[in-house]
Formats: sequence, structure tokens, C-alpha cells
Amino acid sequence: MLSYWEKKSFTKYDIVVIGSGITGLSTAISLKEKDKSLNIIVLERGLLPTGASTKNAGFACVGSLTEILDDLNHHSKQEVIELIKLRKDGLDILRNRLGDEAIGYFENGSYELLFDSNDYRLLKLNSINEMLFPLFGKTIFKTIKNEFGFSEKVELLIESSVEGEINTGKMMFSLLQKAYSLGIEVKTGFEVEEILEKDTEVEIVNKQFSLKAKKVCVCTNAFAPKLFPEIKLKPGRGQVLITKPIENLKLKGVYHFDEGYYYFRVIDNRILFGGGRNVDFDTETTTSFELNNKIQADLEEKLRTVILPQQNFEIEHRWAGIMAFGETKKPIIKQVSKNVFAAVKFGGMGIAIGSKAGEDLSELVL
Repeated sequence: MLSYWEKKSFTKYDIVVIGSGITGLSTAISLKEKDKSLNIIVLERGLLPTGASTKNAGFACVGSLTEILDDLNHHSKQEVIELIKLRKDGLDILRNRLGDEAIGYFENGSYELLFDSNDYRLLKLNSINEMLFPLFGKTIFKTIKNEFGFSEKVELLIESSVEGEINTGKMMFSLLQKAYSLGIEVKTGFEVEEILEKDTEVEIVNKQFSLKAKKVCVCTNAFAPKLFPEIKLKPGRGQVLITKPIENLKLKGVYHFDEGYYYFRVIDNRILFGGGRNVDFDTETTTSFELNNKIQADLEEKLRTVILPQQNFEIEHRWAGIMAFGETKKPIIKQVSKNVFAAVKFGGMGIAIGSKAGEDLSELVL
């Protein structure tokens, strides 16, 4: 039973945002920046954002060459340009809103490892640079030699000058502080069981009690179908491991290979390495956070034979995050019903897209 005070002060809001990851917090912040008078609460089922916002590798990416080429096999040229612009705009909003120091942002570039110097996709490098020049105002891709100490199997690298790295923990902490500074309420441990829409308000039901709001924004990414089964997306689990500190690591920037299915970087003198979903797609289409031993073994093997072929290392920690994918890479940002809105399905690019998705969603809501 709620007290009179609890019912009076903690159960009615102008807008409820479900999900306190980068998209949920960005949505709430964008809404508040547009209308300071709004009474907004962000609900999170866990103590920390549950999906991927605090579990990702911290890549500020717009797309590697081979990933963009693969996208062109499934999307029109204009659709791919719009998708890359969405990522670029999202990162610009994030950096301008919080500042590079607050999110640990460094633009040391990115590097894609190629195992065949005659890879046919290199023939498309110039055309992709031409396609993206109007967006970035410069040539972004070029080939360089393998001078990073990687395996001899790595015959060439493709450098991108427009990608960076972020400290995920600092980013999420800064987003929370920004939300608090604007008077946005954030409640953790509130798992939404049901959303009941009425003519003039929406009821958000929890096992303990319910809240009421004029409008609701669903920003739970891969977990959205639990509330709205009609939202078409598939979860995708991302496996990650990190080593103990390694002496004399000289790598800078972020690294990809196999069309972005594998990715690694240096953080605190450690190698953070993730990916491998393509090794076991069926098992990884899940919202379970359990580790997949097959993929973890694959990551260790590639770390040993490709990335650190002549160095000893120990794995200190492993974890997983949950992303959301669909038939196309275009995110879902839409009005679901009269007073319910959603921004989900970011295809593993939540850091890049989340802030822009929140901005776009706020414009739909108001």
C-alpha cells in the first residue's frame, strides 16, 4: 500500500521513459531540453542499464569499409549514406552534450585487419571514399602496412580517420549526471510488467505498484518485444573478454576484422576483445547473459594467434551484452500507439546512434 505522500509525489508524470541506457537517457534529456517544465522519470529494471549500454566495447564507430560494402548488398546507396549520417550525427550530439573529457573520447582512428592483400573489396575503397566525402568533408579510408605486431596472416590494414574510442563507464555516468542536473528522475529496480493505454493517460504496471503518465517512451532495445510483440527485431548477444595488464602495449585506436564481427582495443594496458557472434548465430539470438564457451574459446584462439601472437597474456574477466538486429539496419524510431513511442533496434551501433535516436524520438513525442 502506498502512502498519501507516495501517491501524490511519485506516481504521476508527464513522460515515462522505459530503459536507462544511452537511448533512454538521451531521450529524456532531449525532451527536457525542449521543455524544462516536463516532469520526466526514467525506469530501469536493473541496478545498471541491462542491455548493452554499460557492457559494450566503447567503440565510437560509423562503419568499417567491409561492413559498409556488405550493407550496400542489402540496402540502397542512399539508405547506407543515411545510416552512416545517423551514426555521425549521434556521436556529434553525444560529444557536444557531454564533452570529450567527460566521456573519455579519443579520436585515434580505427583499423580494419585484412588477411588478403588482394581482397577484391579493396577495389571499392576509392568509390566508398567518394560516396562519403560530402558527409565528412575528407577522404576517410586508406590502406597501411601491418606494423602493429599482429600475426603475419594480417597482410594489410584499412585505416579510418573518423572513428574513435569512448570510456563506456564515464559516458554512462556523465549521462546520468546530466539527467539529474536537469531534474529528471531515474528509478532502478523497476521492471515494467505491462503498459495499459487509456484515452488520456498510460498506466505503467509493476509487480509492486503502477505509475501513470501522459506519454511513454520505450527505449529497451532488444527487450522491447516483451512489451510490444509487434515490434520486429531479433536479440543478438555480444561476448567480450579482457586481459590482465600487458607490458609494452603500443596499440592505439580501435580495431575490427571480418566485417566488424570481431573488434578489439587497448584500455588500461589491457586488450579488450569481443565479437564472434557469427560463429554461432542461432545460440547468440538470445536475451540471456550467459557466456557461450564456443565463442569464448574462439576469441581466445584469435587473441593468441592473430592479435598477440608473440606475447603471453591472461584473461581476467568475461561478460556479455545484448544488442538488437532486424532485416534492415535502419533503427525503429516511431509512434507505437496514441501515447506510446519507441526507439529500438540499433544493430550493435547503440553508442553512435543512441543520442540521435533520443533526439528524433523527442521530436515525435512533443
